[in-house]
Amino acid sequence: MLRDKSVIGLNMAVFMMMVGVGMVVARLPHRIIEITGSAGLVGYLSSTFAISYIILQLPVGRLSDRTGFKPLLMTGYLLCALAGILFYAFERADSIFIGRLVQGAGEVPVWALAPALLSVKYPLSKGKAMGIYNAVIHLGLTMGPVLGVMVAEICPGNQIFLLYAGTCLAGALVIGLTVENIRAGEKKTENEVFSKYMPGLVSNNRVLITFAGIVLYGAGYGIFLTVIPAFLICSKHFSPGYTGLYFSLFYIAVSVSQLIVGPLADKAGQRAFMSGGLVIAGAGIGIFSQLDVTACLAALTLASLGLGIFYLSSMAYLNGIVSSDLKGTISGAYYCFWGIGMFFGPLILGHLCDTLSPETGFCILSFAIIFEAVAIFLKHRG
Repeated sequence: MLRDKSVIGLNMAVFMMMVGVGMVVARLPHRIIEITGSAGLVGYLSSTFAISYIILQLPVGRLSDRTGFKPLLMTGYLLCALAGILFYAFERADSIFIGRLVQGAGEVPVWALAPALLSVKYPLSKGKAMGIYNAVIHLGLTMGPVLGVMVAEICPGNQIFLLYAGTCLAGALVIGLTVENIRAGEKKTENEVFSKYMPGLVSNNRVLITFAGIVLYGAGYGIFLTVIPAFLICSKHFSPGYTGLYFSLFYIAVSVSQLIVGPLADKAGQRAFMSGGLVIAGAGIGIFSQLDVTACLAALTLASLGLGIFYLSSMAYLNGIVSSDLKGTISGAYYCFWGIGMFFGPLILGHLCDTLSPETGFCILSFAIIFEAVAIFLKHRG
């Protein structure tokens, strides 16, 4: 597997791109504030990204089942490069938001189709293959902010966006040169496959309860990037250094979980890992707000590990129950539900924190996640 040219290309391309994402993610809010003179529109950066990211998941997944994965992967990287150019070139807030829409569309195949391709290529070791890929994603996200500081003198100001565009273009080139254009399954029409298999799939109780877990996983991932950092800064008085450490531990824990769980889930099955991952995540989210700084970081790191465990085991499970004709579609459905959770989860939890208290809001989310873990364990039994 590790010597396969397609696998090497996928991982090399996504690493370069995610390093670029890590470089610019902290710069975009500053860009909006520079243009508008206010922080009031910063929240729309996530919303505009999520709109295209959620809406396009299923259409892109279905299209990939018909045309193959490679053309859409290359298109995704090129769209992200275009987004970087938009971020750099225009001095209007609406152009930045258009860039985020384009970026959201571009990241759809990068996140969803590469795992689908790997599950088709390596059906007996899909957990390991997808785990390595997702670990590389988070390794790039971890290194990006560090490298961004290091290259700040070489690429001052908005030039960092051009560097991001360059990493995406390089990724597209690598995909074009190395990745085999695998088509998922027999040559049936898109509508034949979708209409024949999907209604039964979505009415399956095990699948539905898994999708519910994916929504909660998306919500958990979203609050780790938004609500929790805000709580740590405002209530725990985290310094910028500690906040940076928190993000680093989050990405590292998710990466490590992918490398460990992938091979184990291939051998032992996914049920225990799906349930166990959610229990670990829910427990960490439920207790961290009551702890001192060191213990708080430890609990959040453990919760991050749990989220990563659930991601990989649930993705492997869903790819394992569909034929190769639906690999792209099921991966698109996965990230559609994930995106819904990531979009609405922070909004709902933020409202609960404001209305009740942050501690109560985190406990409610913790209970929901652990309840879902029990439901998955019971539904997948036997």
